[in-house]
Amino acid sequence: MPSRLIVIHTTRRQIELYEGNRLIQHYPIAVGKGSTPTPHGRYTIATKTVYPGGPFGSRWMGLSLPHYGIHGTNNPSSIGQAVSKGCIRMHNHDVETLYRYVEIGTPVIIQG
Repeated sequence: MPSRLIVIHTTRRQIELYEGNRLIQHYPIAVGKGSTPTPHGRYTIATKTVYPGGPFGSRWMGLSLPHYGIHGTNNPSSIGQAVSKGCIRMHNHDVETLYRYVEIGTPVIIQG
């Protein structure tokens, strides 16, 4: 089975899920604001949590970079904006779908 990969485009505010070289899903996201930008680089999914509480919506996928992750939101109007403290926010229904496809260790590339 081809490996999965997440690519995050901060300027387009979009997250993409690939299986091998094939794009299988993409979603709108919110990214970090100017004072707390989303860090570019190569990471992996390190943790997965259902209903993490607080502002993180229905799912949390923590990155190998501590304190950063891909998560849902209790503020859906923020999607498409640069408003977070560096995390990647998704609509809850989108993050729930992505969560099912992603395993611990899945590579994540964050770029401009």
